[in-house]
Amino acid sequence: MGVPNPNPNPIAKQTGPAHPEESQSGLTGAFQRYRQAISEQQVEQILEGWSAFSREGPLTGWVVIWLMIFQRLHAKGTLSVAVRELLTGPVQAHVRWSDGKTDPLSANTSAYSQARSRLPLEVAEKVSDLMFESLWEQPKTLPGLDQPMFLLDGSSILLAHSKDLVQAYPPARNQHGASHWPVLRIVTAHDVVSALAVRPCWGPMDGAEAVSEQGLAKVIIGRLPAGCGVLGDRNFGVFSMAYTTSQHHHPCLFRLTEARAGKLNGGVAPCSGTDKQIRWIPTREDRRSNPEIPAQAYVEGRLLTFKIRGKGGKWQKLYIFTTLDLPAQEILRLYGCRWNIETDLRSLKREVRLHMLEAKSRAMVDKELVLGFAAYNLTRATMNQAAAALDLDPRRLSFSQAQDTINAFLPLFAKATSEPEREAIMQEMLRVFGYSKLPHRRKKRSAPRQIWPRPCSFPKRKVGKKQKTTKATKGIA
Repeated sequence: MGVPNPNPNPIAKQTGPAHPEESQSGLTGAFQRYRQAISEQQVEQILEGWSAFSREGPLTGWVVIWLMIFQRLHAKGTLSVAVRELLTGPVQAHVRWSDGKTDPLSANTSAYSQARSRLPLEVAEKVSDLMFESLWEQPKTLPGLDQPMFLLDGSSILLAHSKDLVQAYPPARNQHGASHWPVLRIVTAHDVVSALAVRPCWGPMDGAEAVSEQGLAKVIIGRLPAGCGVLGDRNFGVFSMAYTTSQHHHPCLFRLTEARAGKLNGGVAPCSGTDKQIRWIPTREDRRSNPEIPAQAYVEGRLLTFKIRGKGGKWQKLYIFTTLDLPAQEILRLYGCRWNIETDLRSLKREVRLHMLEAKSRAMVDKELVLGFAAYNLTRATMNQAAAALDLDPRRLSFSQAQDTINAFLPLFAKATSEPEREAIMQEMLRVFGYSKLPHRRKKRSAPRQIWPRPCSFPKRKVGKKQKTTKATKGIA
């Protein structure tokens, strides 16, 4: 879109260190930030009443959660990598011993794999929520706004092929048959300034129990901090979304399709420059699709129309519905921030490796998603601290390079034995963060991005009718 992309600098002053291992600059390593966000005592309290970790053993719930987060921070992210971190990293000091036992830990992954499976999903969700609240304790706003804004968007994630996942998240089907990979639909909400994300919502993308992005968004709106605003594209510009945000006392800003804007304008598409108060009343189709909406429901707001340059330099109209009381140009500038969530989703999929989950059970998929977002938030929190120390907009830092910096300094933090040594590491880490700024591109790329097709050494797999299984094929399988 040709919507202006603002470059605010909403940096707030940082308070003093909340933990003795926190640098004077406010910058911390990933493990230290995890310790600050959630303590071992908090996890033990959450686990009360659960028998998962009632037996004595070296792996506590707090340690297992960190190792699952570490898997998402690491480039490989295997169980073996997590166990090696347990053997050599700073988390080793938090291993629980009983009866004076101090034997060296095994490098096998079986104990950790079983502990991951025993971890209750409810505990992972609670820890993820507490971490978000801790990392978002000092929210920042854009200039001209008196409340934070959250960006809404949806995406899809591929899953491993297993009986459990195929049943829970049916693969897509077309005239050629069913796909091999199960797919889930996910909706996320990210803070427009810090890019921190609340715990996402997800469900099947296909099948009899398929869920829509609007349905998932209604659930995630209930998880947003009180008083914050909600911003979404035209997929969320429907009455049910506007009504849900108003019921939760969240101001909203949604883009509308031309057809919907015309209906709200009395059947005629509004002309550019329109800015008028309207009362949005649900249609018969809105009530049929959302039976929970009362018969007398309505939402008071504004209908705005802007003429902007789209792709290729062509002029087009942008239709907006909002309940915010801001000047029209501020509304347009604010909507220009919506593109940030596209890059946030790219960071989640590429850098945190959530584009495809390799877990084989539905329970593990859920836990991987929840703690994957926790790992993303830890990285974002460190980026926000570095941006505050460097007096930069957090969005100016590259997520990929920031994660490379965090991973590079993890071994140094593990070896540090004194506060002056940790402070020196923090300062060097901050210096490296200064080279992670994204460039200002005032013009389009001279050479547009293109992908060369890769040669295929093997024929495409053709799934035909199910053949009868013989003893020979059983032996091969």
